Amino acid sequence: ARAIAERLKLKLDLRVVDAGENVDGDFRLNLWRGDLAGTPLADLMLHVPHDRILATRNEQIFLTNPYFEQRLAFAYHRGRIEGFEGVRDLEGHAVAVEGTSASDSLLMNAEGGRFRGTIRHFRSFDEAAKAYLAGETPILAGTRAGIEAALKAAGAAGEDNPVVEMPIPGLVRTRWEIGGAVRSDSRDLAYAVGDALSALAQEGRLKAICAAYGVTYTPPQGY
Repeated sequence: ARAIAERLKLKLDLRVVDAGENVDGDFRLNLWRGDLAGTPLADLMLHVPHDRILATRNEQIFLTNPYFEQRLAFAYHRGRIEGFEGVRDLEGHAVAVEGTSASDSLLMNAEGGRFRGTIRHFRSFDEAAKAYLAGETPILAGTRAGIEAALKAAGAAGEDNPVVEMPIPGLVRTRWEIGGAVRSDSRDLAYAVGDALSALAQEGRLKAICAAYGVTYTPPQGY
């Protein structure tokens, strides 16, 4: 957000909001209708799934270029698990996960629900990560970016906490692109943001921003 504002020569007014029940509701509350308290609407929302169906059913918004590919992953304590190469290695091991997240849905339905008894739900990913880092569970599930950032912030050694991705059949996506969204009458802003994002990617700025938080930069397919 800061890099985009700098690129557009604008003063950043950043607001961090929790995700609601669905992205459609997030658009409604933050971009085009607002809430009952009269909170000012945002001009740009970031961390938005870049999905054609989502955009089609929300005529009030317009998506920018994507800037990152989000992926689901796992971290595990190497000293407590010999190897973690496939979904069946979850057997018998407690997994910390944010409730109602994509990772939660993936795990709850994997292999016909055989791992449900090992899943420990937390109200947020931060709480799940804290439980994992405290040794309460040997496995942490979430987005790769979230996991890597949590490990970096805690000073946890990467060699002792490998982060792995694995294919898990099912209806839940394990990777998707994220970008920004504006109101449909602000397409000029969306194009300007898209140009800024393209320049930041080409200059290596996005990769550097991710690296500062210990996150692997995974560009979207078009970059």
